[in-house]
Amino acid sequence: MYGTLRPGGYNHDRFLAGRIGDEAAAVLPGAVLHDGPGYPYVVPAKGSEVVGTLLTPSSGDYGDLFGLLDRLELPAGYERAAMDVVRTGDGVRLSAWVYLAAPDAPLGPVIESGDWFSRRPAPDGPRTP
Repeated sequence: MYGTLRPGGYNHDRFLAGRIGDEAAAVLPGAVLHDGPGYPYVVPAKGSEVVGTLLTPSSGDYGDLFGLLDRLELPAGYERAAMDVVRTGDGVRLSAWVYLAAPDAPLGPVIESGDWFSRRPAPDGPRTP
């Protein structure tokens, strides 16, 4: 996860508490992060990377968790895709599900750092997708 569902993000505990077995710092190479209407969007792009956290569901929660996340993310302008991510602690590259911006997503400016937590928050505060 790279935005509001990342540990420390305002949707992490709301939707993921008790459902995650492992969390590891990771980057998504070949992608750029855009600001959005209170939450970010990722778009594939060569030469950039997005900072995030690789979340592994708890045993038995995989299907239910993706059902919940799809109901949250798909109507908010995302598509789920398998992409390679790199765990920053050990450099291991592996495939993970990532929510990317759908073609009609309301993309805002690029967040140059690639890190949602380093951007300037919107003046009216966060909104939940």
